[in-house]
Amino acid sequence: MSDTLTPSAVDTAPEAYPVSARNRVKRVHERGSYDHETVHAILDSAMLCHVAYVIDGQPYATPTIHWREGDMLYWHGSSASRMLRHLKAGTPACLTVSHLDGLVLARSGFNHSVNYRAAMCFGTARLVEDEAEKARALVGVVDRFYPDRSAGLRRITAQETKATTVIAMRIDEASAKIRAKGVGDEPEDMDFPAWAGVIPVRTVIGATETCPKIPAGIERPATLAPYAEGAVLDAALLATQRIYEG
Repeated sequence: MSDTLTPSAVDTAPEAYPVSARNRVKRVHERGSYDHETVHAILDSAMLCHVAYVIDGQPYATPTIHWREGDMLYWHGSSASRMLRHLKAGTPACLTVSHLDGLVLARSGFNHSVNYRAAMCFGTARLVEDEAEKARALVGVVDRFYPDRSAGLRRITAQETKATTVIAMRIDEASAKIRAKGVGDEPEDMDFPAWAGVIPVRTVIGATETCPKIPAGIERPATLAPYAEGAVLDAALLATQRIYEG
């Protein structure tokens, strides 16, 4: 018997990941989503992910930078990396991204919580061996975050390419889970004399620190406009993803 479950009406839309026992949100299931738009937005508004896998029965979760092209996720690192050497042969992996959006303080310790967005993606990770795909990926890891930047940089050398391993994973299944609301106190606790509320959390772009050895006349490029001082990082990354997708 297939382990695929019957999704809700929302999740039967064409642009949604299949729902199975593996990716179905079980706890507080009403916070779960499986549509591409929601999952991709969470992935695209972050630079850092964690990739989980198992080596000889020992679980590992490795933080790394990821980027997305359609339903394909990429990440890269040193060819000497244990994670990347293990994933070369093609192995089941789970890539997760999470955002902390707020601290939720209630009138009881039990009801304290956080506002968050999280995405969990399942697939088979594989080594990118095709030279053309690897070359595109090594451009993508730069241009996805900093639009059109690769064209103005010193070209990557053959040795640098050899020293870099690129892993790709098609998203076979995925789910998103979001909490975005206020305090969830019990009705009988509402009059308890303790402060309750939400403390929002944001990652904000700071002032640019230009390298002091930049030659005169070299200005910060206009393509970095999404990373304006005071901008929220989530929004900047979503903007650069839209530019990257063309």
